[in-house]
Amino acid sequence: MAGRRERWQEFRYTLGVFHQFITGLREFHFIGPCITVFGSARFDENHVYYKQAREVSAAVSKLGFTIMTGGGPGIMEAANRGARDAGGLSIGCNIVLPMEQQENPYLDKFINIDYFFVRKELLRKYSFAFIVMPGGFGTLDEFFETVTLIQTKKIQQFPIIVMGVEWHKELMDHIERMAKAGTISEEDMDLILFTDSVEEATKHIQKWADKNPKLISNAIRKPIWWLGEKTVKPKN
Repeated sequence: MAGRRERWQEFRYTLGVFHQFITGLREFHFIGPCITVFGSARFDENHVYYKQAREVSAAVSKLGFTIMTGGGPGIMEAANRGARDAGGLSIGCNIVLPMEQQENPYLDKFINIDYFFVRKELLRKYSFAFIVMPGGFGTLDEFFETVTLIQTKKIQQFPIIVMGVEWHKELMDHIERMAKAGTISEEDMDLILFTDSVEEATKHIQKWADKNPKLISNAIRKPIWWLGEKTVKPKN
C-alpha cells in the first residue's frame, strides 16, 4: 500500500521475496507428497474441530502422506499432532506475525516466512489435497484462492475437502447461490467435497491417489549426499 518507493528499496524487497522462495524450495524438496490442512489458530485441544483435525490428519498420514500446515497453534497444531500420533511426517510453513503465530511442538521440520503470498504458494506447491477446517479470514483466503486457481486451470486439479458442515453451512449455501446465478459453473461445484466424515475424506484422497500414481511417484526425490542434502524423518 506504500506505492512507489526508491529503486533500491524495491530491489531489496524483490531479493527478500526471492530468498524466501529459495529457502522454502530448498528445505521442502525431500518431504514427499503432502496433504495440507488449513484452519483456525484459535481453537484449543478441547474443541470439537481440533479433535476432528487431529483425527483426519492421523488417518491421512497412515496413507503415506506428509501432513503440512501453516505450522502454528489451533487446527494447525491438531493436524501436525495427528501426523505425530500416526507416526507420519509433520511439516510446518509458519508465518511471522507480531502476535498469535508461534510454531507448534509437533513439527518434524518447519520454516518461518515473512510474506503470506510466499507461504501460500509453498503450501500449494507440495500439496496433493487440501483439507479445509473451520477458521477465519486467512483460512477462507487460502481456500478461495486455491479453488480459483483450479477453476481457471492455473494449477492442476486436486481434491479440496471442507470439513465442518454445520460451520460452513452459509458458505455452502452461497456457493450454490453462485452456481444458480451463473457466476460459477455447475461443474465447479464438483471441485469441493463437504463432509464431516473422516472415512469419506480419507477415501476421497485415496481414490484420487490411485488415479494419479505417476504424480505421486514424481514427487519423491532422493537427496544428493555430496550436496549436503538429507531426507526429513519423523521424530517419534
